[in-house]
Amino acid sequence: MKIGTIDIGTNSMRLLTAQYKDGKIIDRKKYVNTTRIGQGVDSNGYISKEAIDRNIRALKEFKGICDEYKCDYICCMGTSALRDSKNSKEFVELAKKEANVDVEIITGDRESNLGFLGVLEGLESGNSEEILVIDIGGGSTEFIVGDKDGVAFCKSENVGALRLTEKFFENEIVSDEELKATIDFINQTIQGTIDIVKSRNVKKLVGIGGTVTSVSAINQKLEVYSMEKVHNSKICKKELDEILQMLKNMTLEDKKRLKGLQPKRADIITAGVVILDIIMEKLEINEIIVSEYDNLEGLMCQISKKMS
Repeated sequence: MKIGTIDIGTNSMRLLTAQYKDGKIIDRKKYVNTTRIGQGVDSNGYISKEAIDRNIRALKEFKGICDEYKCDYICCMGTSALRDSKNSKEFVELAKKEANVDVEIITGDRESNLGFLGVLEGLESGNSEEILVIDIGGGSTEFIVGDKDGVAFCKSENVGALRLTEKFFENEIVSDEELKATIDFINQTIQGTIDIVKSRNVKKLVGIGGTVTSVSAINQKLEVYSMEKVHNSKICKKELDEILQMLKNMTLEDKKRLKGLQPKRADIITAGVVILDIIMEKLEINEIIVSEYDNLEGLMCQISKKMS
């Protein structure tokens, strides 16, 4: 069975095409388009006409790729920005009319569960301990604690790389004042969730989403992004601190030329790294494992089980 899963995130739209055969995902291909549906949503509550047009064009392209691959099934989910915007219904209707794609706006809890399901799919089997998965997106960060038997705790917090960049970073080179205001905001927002996670005494941290995969690619100085090299790679807190120090003193043009970083993510990467840095610091966890399996694979597993 050939399946296409699409995630319309705050910062980017992503597509996974693959075959689900004998309980395994094979022939995985991923496509990313930085469509910024969440641009300005935090400040005015609406998706702009430009953002709608941009995303409909990308959705049509992705639908074309799915048709070419001869997908038996296409499933599309909308996350943080579509949850938060007042005109998301207009976008959903247009997506059906223009691209013939049904967009389901999913809750933060469902997004968390799908992310966790995807991570389990990509982990080496035989792992029975409880893990924490964090998914730093453009609009929100998901915290998911669980093991092979399922999710024990999940929470979606409104701290995301695009959201915080728009809210706090006015200058290309981040000032100490901007950084402090960002850190204070993150601390206040996530403290309750951090306390719950710490009480469970989780030792293993897995990261999914564009911020974490970008940090891995920067850390490895990858000329060309490689899913294989990023998946199951590790980043320690010291390496993360060094990357953060470097990023906050760089101009946008310098970031765009940075090995391992997609130029379209250059303007929001610093905020994403600040979120990751604070989470690791507060949890006193020194290492994060990076997963290239995320909510797209999770959705694919869910569809396959329903269809079989």
